[in-house]
Order: sequence, then structure tokens, then C-alpha cells
Amino acid sequence: MTATQLPKIITVGLPEGAVKESKERVKAAIRNSGFYLPGKRITINLAPADIRKEGATFDLPIAVGLLAALGDIDKQYLDKLLIMGELALDGALRPIQGVLPIALCAKENGIPGIIVPEENAKEASVVEGVKVAGASTLSEVAQILNGELEKEAITTDLDSHFKHQNQYQRDFSDVKGQEQVKRALEVSAAGGHNVIMVGPPGSGKTMLSKRIPSILPNLTLDEALETTKIHSVAGVLKQKHGLVGLRPFRSPHHTISDAGLIGGGAIPKPGEVSLAHHGVLFLDELPEFKKNVLEVMRQPLEDGVVTIARAALSLTYPAQFMLVAAMNPCPCGYATDSNNDCACSSQMIQKYMSRISGPLMDRIDIHIEVPAVPFHQLSEKADGESSEPIQLRVQEAREVQLSRFKKSDNLFANAQMESRDLKIHCGLDRESGELLKTAMDKLGLSARAYDRILKVSRTIADLDKKEKIDSGHISEAIQYRSLDRQLWLG
Repeated sequence: MTATQLPKIITVGLPEGAVKESKERVKAAIRNSGFYLPGKRITINLAPADIRKEGATFDLPIAVGLLAALGDIDKQYLDKLLIMGELALDGALRPIQGVLPIALCAKENGIPGIIVPEENAKEASVVEGVKVAGASTLSEVAQILNGELEKEAITTDLDSHFKHQNQYQRDFSDVKGQEQVKRALEVSAAGGHNVIMVGPPGSGKTMLSKRIPSILPNLTLDEALETTKIHSVAGVLKQKHGLVGLRPFRSPHHTISDAGLIGGGAIPKPGEVSLAHHGVLFLDELPEFKKNVLEVMRQPLEDGVVTIARAALSLTYPAQFMLVAAMNPCPCGYATDSNNDCACSSQMIQKYMSRISGPLMDRIDIHIEVPAVPFHQLSEKADGESSEPIQLRVQEAREVQLSRFKKSDNLFANAQMESRDLKIHCGLDRESGELLKTAMDKLGLSARAYDRILKVSRTIADLDKKEKIDSGHISEAIQYRSLDRQLWLG
């Protein structure tokens, strides 16, 4: 709105810092783009007025609104387009965050087209049914809206895009030895089970973890869109890709804060658990993480979402990830290494292990010991089994689970089963039941291990293409509860 008063631009509607400063960028961009801005009092109203506005995304729509009010831009298309972008002082458009969610919102609300900065166009184009135009300057946007410049709608061939991206650089064939550990990771991938690896330094825990995404089922389009939205909002999406085609692998340092891991901040943003959505969250040196940081993971591990509540708003981010943790067996790291002497007392080991709380360990299905690799295996020239055949077996097992749970809401893998599901899908014959009872009694397994063993046994049976769980499946699952066997807890 303009009025013949002292020249001034006022922004109302709860603008935050970057939005308040946008008037200076907009004024400079308009004048440097060859348009005339009269010396009048101008009021910019951002509606709805009760929601705080943040970020530089409003620069371009504010400039377009001003030019439309001044008659420099034709208004006939404005109600059919969604326009967004940050302006430089010279009128150039700069990329912004969160374009994919905005494009999806445009589609849901029946808006047929959007105009975005050139660098964001590929990201927005993955949304079918919305015409996307990329622009590099404010002048170019004005020409598009005035019909003086025709821009070809940008499209993305999702099939070829997926095929091009769906190639992992790391492969299980790089790993020498550790066949038992590879088997455990195959089981965890097949059932979506959280896993913790315990072994001395240099045994290959990190190397194995980084290759887990290569054996997980390929991302579906819906999963890719969900993951891309989170990465876009967080500002970590690679512009040249436009769509996340590989399962994420996030590996935060142990000094991370709880807000960095879960999300939050003055302006709440997704944390590492959400950035790992549909992928892997790897926590190396697990006992070194602050206890309060580990404890806040319990909600996303249980519910698959993160809820960030503030006085003014509440946000929920998805966080359906596979937790992979690694740790040493003791402070010095050599308690289980036959080649090195351990210098830790039993009290030191117990204190070290107690840094991980029972409720958190309760949410980890598979515990696997990772021994040091002997020299003769390291020096072998032959490669181990590659990721491709392992992934095929994992995919087949996941398809069995999808068929099994097709009538259940929000249940896609064995790791998500609850007590009522275990009764239905994890029935044991007499021999298997006796074996599990003996293991509980003789090996000192905790009560919470019971459900975990049943879930893992169900996955092993799926990999074995067996409808019923037998004693062999139970026996293997028991081997994956090393921490419950109290090897280091005394």
C-alpha cells in the first residue's frame, strides 16, 4: 500500500530479522533492475499477522508485489503462481531453503505454477503436476509475468534420476574377513533392527557401518520425497541433485548437543535423527556421547518422529531411521583383543559400560562382537561378497514383511513389532521355546531381551524363506545379545 506521506517502507505481520531487512534488499534490487520506486510511504503486510515470518524467501514476492502495485508487472497471473526467492542488491536471485515442501504445498492447493531461483528449479521440478520456471534476476521475473519472456517448464525424469543416483561408492566387498559381523548386519538390515557393534580399535566397526546403506532396500519415490523435504528445510540438500536418491548416512561427532541431534534451536530445525530419516544414524564411540544427548533419542527410536515444543509453536519432524552404534569393550579398548593387553579394572569397565542406559539399550535389538582381523585375512587378495547379492536377500525379506503387515498401520518391518504382533507372527514350537527358556536361564539374558530375540528370529526366518521360526533361528538370534550375556558387566 502506498500513501503520500514521508517516504518510508514499513513491514508488518511479525517479521523476524531477515524479513525486516528485506526492505533494504528489495529497494536496492528494484532500482538496480531499472524500475522506479517513488518516494512514498509504503506498507508491506505479511499475512497471517499472528505467525512469525523468517528467512529471505519473502524478498522476491515482496518486490513483485510492489512492482505490481506500481503497475510495472501485470497482475493477471499472480493468483495462479507461487513466487519465492532471495534478492541480491543488484537484483540477482539467490537460492533458498525448503523449496520442495513449498512446491508440494503448491500442488496440494491447486496452484499450477511456481517461479523460483534458477538453482532451486531442479529441486522443485521433482513435483509432478506443477510447472516450474527458474529465473536468475528480478528483471527476468518481471518479463515472465508480463509475457515478454517465455520460459520452458523445467522437468525431471525421476526414473533416470533414481537410476543415476542409486549407486553407492562403498561396498561390502572392501571388507576383509568379519563374516559373522556381515551376517549380523544383513539380519539387521533385513528387519530394520538397531544394532551395536563392540570391538577393539581398528577392528573395522566404522568401515562396516559406512557400508550398511548399500545393503538396505532402494529408496522408493515417496521415501525420497520425504527425505528430500527434510534435507531441503535444513539447507543441506545438494542443488545439482534436486532429490535425495540414496539412503542417508549421518555420523555426528560425540560432542554434538541434544538440539543438534534431535533438532531445535531458536528457529527450530531438523536434527541429525531427522536428517537420517529412511537411512542410517551412526553413533561412533557411543559411551563418549553425553548422557542427556543419548536419552533424548528414546522418543524417536520408539515413535519414529521428533516433536519440538516451544511456547509459540510445536513442530513434528519424521525420524524413522536405523540406529547403528559402535563402541570399545572397555576404556582402553583392548578387553577382547587377544593381541593386546587390557589395562582396565573390572570397576572401570563396569563404569564405562554403564554410560549407556538400560532404556536406550532396550531399543537396540542386535549386539555383535567385532574381533580384531587377523593378518592372514587382511592380506587376502580375494574380495568378500559384494553388497549387491546381500541387498537382494534383504529386499526379498522386506517384501515378505510388507506382505505380512499389509493390514497393519505404520508397520513395515519386524523391528517395529509390538507385543501383540509378536504373539501373532512369532509363535514357537516346543523345541524352540525350550531353547529360548534355557538361554534365558543359563546365559543370564535380561527379560527385555526376550522380545528382541523373537523379532530377530523372525527376520532370520524371513531371510531363510521359512514361514515358521525354528530352533536354528532362535539359536542365531541368541548369539546377537552379547551385552545381555554380561560379558563385561560383571
